Amino acid sequence: MTTKQLIAQIHKKKSFLCVGLDVDLTKIPEHLLKEEDPIFAFNKAIIDATHEFCVAYKPNTAFYEAYGIKGWMALEKTINYLNTNYPEIFTIADAKRGDIGNTSTMYAKAFFDDLGFDSVTIAPYMGKDSVEPFLAFEDKHTILLALTSNEGAFDFQTKKLEGTALYKQVLETSKTYKNAQNLMYVVGATKATYLQEIRQIVPDNFLLVPGVGAQGGSLKEVCNYGMNKNVGLLVNSSRGIIYASKGENFAQEAMKNAKELQNQMAQELARKF
Repeated sequence: MTTKQLIAQIHKKKSFLCVGLDVDLTKIPEHLLKEEDPIFAFNKAIIDATHEFCVAYKPNTAFYEAYGIKGWMALEKTINYLNTNYPEIFTIADAKRGDIGNTSTMYAKAFFDDLGFDSVTIAPYMGKDSVEPFLAFEDKHTILLALTSNEGAFDFQTKKLEGTALYKQVLETSKTYKNAQNLMYVVGATKATYLQEIRQIVPDNFLLVPGVGAQGGSLKEVCNYGMNKNVGLLVNSSRGIIYASKGENFAQEAMKNAKELQNQMAQELARKF
């Protein structure tokens, strides 16, 4: 999916919602555990119920890797279902990969060619030659971790090196990478006040923003500081949507929460555009 296509979907749906498909078998409704593939059954129901209100889905691969080959098969079925039935949806493999060049190339092939994701999250700690192999794929997007929403983000990301915070140096340096126009960045909603300075460095790139909802981030603050002329935001909600209910009505409750967030996003878009 191209950036233009993503922007068009955002305006069509009046939404920049990304739904995180982080499936924990201990949290899904018990009746689904009787299914041949409980993970896929859960994902399919969530997708069918929420696709009208979101523009992206983001499976965190750890929640699939934890179940071995069955988990990977469920992930493959999930992405195939999305690509076949809802090709307008932007897909994110939240894998946080990043390794030396030839290894990164193999990771990129795994998620882009084999599984067919539109994007993948990358840890930039190893630098240019660990990121550029992902950027080499046409019409695919590489989402760098910039300033994350977790408590430990302050251990390294905001430390100053030669007077400049490390996350700012990551942003500046990444702009010099080949095909940098295909970069997006992770910025946690709990760090919303940092968005103003981040936008001065990367004014045009999309930001993937986790942390709204269960982690306490404010959608209004994220929009105030982070929205650009092309919207430029994908705001993720996982637990607040997919685990809205453990009953047989789980999909309907997920839809209700997704619709509520979409309504808030439509209001923010109306204010800005």
